[in-house]
Amino acid sequence: MTEQIIRSALFVPATRPERIPKALASGADVVIVDLEDAVQESLKEQARANLDASLSENPEARVLVRVNSAGHAGHAADLALCQRHANVSAVLLPKVESAAQVERVAACGKPVWPIVESALGLFELPTIASAQGIERLSFGALDLGLDLGLASGSAAAERILDHARYAILLHSRIAALAAPLDSVFPDIKNVEGLARAAADAADMGFGGLLCIHPSQVAVVHEALMPSTDELAWAQRVLAAGASGDGVFVVDGQMVDAPVIGRARRLLQRAGRSVG
Repeated sequence: MTEQIIRSALFVPATRPERIPKALASGADVVIVDLEDAVQESLKEQARANLDASLSENPEARVLVRVNSAGHAGHAADLALCQRHANVSAVLLPKVESAAQVERVAACGKPVWPIVESALGLFELPTIASAQGIERLSFGALDLGLDLGLASGSAAAERILDHARYAILLHSRIAALAAPLDSVFPDIKNVEGLARAAADAADMGFGGLLCIHPSQVAVVHEALMPSTDELAWAQRVLAAGASGDGVFVVDGQMVDAPVIGRARRLLQRAGRSVG
């Protein structure tokens, strides 16, 4: 499993290559240049050419690329572009629905981040997660909700989507993948809602969120940062655990291996060394 902590993955449309440097300077952990949903069909070839030129002119700029889905006419050309450029660090595969689709993308020599966003993709998740070349899974709640006929934004829809999140977490763990990324939060102006969504994602075990606007990055990072009290507790636990005792007491509570593991994860989320 990769040790890289990804809290925020910021999309930028390939039709706007001038925004790529701004996205890279936004503080996002990774930037995803989008050839799929953010690009209308008539502009697909131009978007690909824009990205090709940008990657050639800025070889130091490392980005991820969301290619078009496996059934799209431009899918093979998207993969060829990614394969040509060493500064493409991973490929997001939207609407994944089979392990074979993942393996085709992996053949271009890049780690694959499948996006689970259809009923069939969710059904095939056990085989998808175990496919060769996957680094981490991500979740597309909007598309999945549409495919399942959910009432977007309703409490009932969220209950169903949380089942999908559980499946993504479960199969990420079974396949020893990096922590998955939760879906985008579409209401850009709703800062409080975004913060709640990010905190919920962290509490569920997700590593972070897909982001659609630079203003979301700092909000996500702050929401995912453990509190000062949590970090102080984690440090006390690890300091007490250095004695080598299997079970001990910190702040009046018993500490054993699972509690030590939680303390380590809190410090890792804050980007602190755990020894």
